[in-house]
Amino acid sequence: MQKSDIPFLTATELSRLIKAKEVSPVETVEAYLERINEVDPKLNAYITVCGDEAMAQAKESEQALAQGNYRGPMHGIPVAVKDQWWTKGIRTTAGSNILRDFIPDEDATVMTKLNDAGAILLGKTNLTEFAMAYTYHYPFGTPTNPWDLSRMPGGSSAGSGSATSASLCATSLGEDTGGSIRGPASYCGIVGLRPTAGRVSRFGLLGSCWSMDTIGPMSRTVEDCAMTLKAIAGHDPKDQYTWKTPVPDYTAALDGNIKGLRVGILKERLYADHVEDEVKQAILKASTVLGELGANVQEVSLPLVIHDRAISSPITYLEGSMIHHDRVRTMLKDYDHNMRMTLLTGSLIPAQTYYKAQRLREVLRQQFLDLMETVDVLVYPTSASPAPPIVDKPGLGSKEEVKDEMLYGRRTLTALANTVGAPSLSVPCGFSATNLPLGLQIVGRPMDETTIYRVGHAYEQATEWHHMRPPI
Repeated sequence: MQKSDIPFLTATELSRLIKAKEVSPVETVEAYLERINEVDPKLNAYITVCGDEAMAQAKESEQALAQGNYRGPMHGIPVAVKDQWWTKGIRTTAGSNILRDFIPDEDATVMTKLNDAGAILLGKTNLTEFAMAYTYHYPFGTPTNPWDLSRMPGGSSAGSGSATSASLCATSLGEDTGGSIRGPASYCGIVGLRPTAGRVSRFGLLGSCWSMDTIGPMSRTVEDCAMTLKAIAGHDPKDQYTWKTPVPDYTAALDGNIKGLRVGILKERLYADHVEDEVKQAILKASTVLGELGANVQEVSLPLVIHDRAISSPITYLEGSMIHHDRVRTMLKDYDHNMRMTLLTGSLIPAQTYYKAQRLREVLRQQFLDLMETVDVLVYPTSASPAPPIVDKPGLGSKEEVKDEMLYGRRTLTALANTVGAPSLSVPCGFSATNLPLGLQIVGRPMDETTIYRVGHAYEQATEWHHMRPPI
């Protein structure tokens, strides 16, 4: 195998080769760093590339293998992480000039878990400021979509989506508050999971909404995604909101068998007026494939879901403004224009509105749980359209744009899972007429990532989409 071919292996393929000592961690990291150097100037996926640190880790990883100290499937696997949580000795910017020179003296728990699993950190990826601002401007430069450099890669985990799709890492981590993993996954043609709230520790996360922030994996295949989640999931004494339940062996469940599983096509999300026809057709074709694989597919209804973004937006904006309360009072001018607008909007939301939104959130959650008694998973589009063009403007201009973005979520259709605390997976399900990826969203019951992985993997293996590479 040529060293230049290594970045195009899946993480699980690479894992097997490293374990068998057919590929070394050192040559793997060298191959990835060379590709990052060649391709990332076009994508701007990374804020910080940890070349020296990665090579040092690779040498330690190789020595451990030689001594028989194999740490598991993630041993020697090069990983990129969203620049939103602490990395000891490596700057953590949260995509903001305010933290341009911030170097933590402690790792976030997900980094500790990755290190313990033997993974190698390649670098920190680009994001909208504090994972909150609109995707029109990035303080560290605008990331692009590897399928079309004139298109958005999605936000806020833009860099992780772009880097993973373009094979600038073997797998990656993002963070999802309202769709920030699944949106970029859909736009960039990769797999992205928003785990159940509490499945993954948030200690060390520079969060934007304490009741919805969730760290999760972004990968090129479902198996890679499952392997990555296994490495980072689990109870953490430093995060009181993490569950104490055992972490399943997600990859063991990927047997391709979904016979008898009940799949509900969510009508309100599939047939919404703003969902483009080619997206609808891709989801219907994907549903047909699931039926051919033995699943029982039927259309189902959750009427309140059309208001999920209107319910979640007051919560995310107000909680975000409270997280930044002290800085807003003293450093407002240091934020980018988009972030200032976001924080000021959140600060104007009355407590009564927040209270009503939380009450409606509980109503929606109960309706969702009732519906999930009748089906095992829900399926519908991840996004209403393929990746939109990159727009050069300061932010949202009109009242209609604000309503579309803040209240209705007309681009991404991801708010339900975050609002009710459920796991949600996006997998590639085709391409638009302009050769841009489309995403199938699979939502499951809380703490049941295993089932949505089973469904996603069965669909993936029955189709060709995961074999497609962007032209870069």
